[in-house]
Amino acid sequence: MMVGGFHRHCEEIKKTFIYVRNSTIDEAIYICNMGGYVYIMASINNAALYVGVTSNLPVRILQHKQKEFAGFTAKYNCTKLVYYKRFDTIEEAIAGEKRIKGGSRKKKELLINSINPEWRDLYEEII
Repeated sequence: MMVGGFHRHCEEIKKTFIYVRNSTIDEAIYICNMGGYVYIMASINNAALYVGVTSNLPVRILQHKQKEFAGFTAKYNCTKLVYYKRFDTIEEAIAGEKRIKGGSRKKKELLINSINPEWRDLYEEII
C-alpha cells in the first residue's frame, strides 16, 4: 500500500473505528491489512437496522450489545447481529459497507435472509 493512499485510508478508519492513540504507522498498516468485516445489527423487533465495519468483529459487537457508545445502535437498541461478511482487507470491507448502506432496506433484508432467514443473533457464532 502506498503511504499517500494509506494516509487517505486512515481518515476512513478514524471515522469508523476506535482510533488507537500512540500506534505506529507499522501497527496501523498491520491493522489495515488484517482484514475486516461488514456487519448488520438489528433491533429486537427487527425494525431498525445498522450497518457497520470493523477489523475485530467479536469486540465491536460486544460494544454494541453493552451500549458502550451513545449513538444509533444504543438509541434504537440494535443489539442483535443478523449479518456479517469477512473481507481480506479493511479497504474492501469499507467499500462493502458503503454499498450496503447505499442500498434500500429491502436489499438489506435480502442480504440478511440469504444467510440468516430466521434473523437470529449470530453473536455466539463469532466468539
